[in-house]
Amino acid sequence: QVQLVESGGGLVQAGDSLRLSCALSGGTFDSYITGWFRQVQGEERDFVAAIVWETSFTWYVDSVKGRFTISRDNAKTTVYLQMDSLKPEDTAIYYCAAGVYKPQILPIRTSQYDNWGQGIQVTVSK
Repeated sequence: QVQLVESGGGLVQAGDSLRLSCALSGGTFDSYITGWFRQVQGEERDFVAAIVWETSFTWYVDSVKGRFTISRDNAKTTVYLQMDSLKPEDTAIYYCAAGVYKPQILPIRTSQYDNWGQGIQVTVSK
């Protein structure tokens, strides 16, 4: 059974940085894509970034391009989200997700991921 565990969230000030980690276990992930989503209470869960495990090809939502970087460590089966120049509007619960990569589909919808972490809070103060 695939499990994802996030870590690294917290409270920071605007302009600061945080690095989120997502440790994957319970499977082999060569054919997988791993994504980060975020959700504000009362709103939908939104796509942030994704990375193809085999090729390291990445996608980002426009609002985080140039500030966030997604990467993965094969040996540790861990995916990271480096978040720089954080803004108050980045405040949300961040979720790690994993699923089988389908090249013909943009990996920006929650329905494309079968496995989810428990979520971790990121709060950016002004």
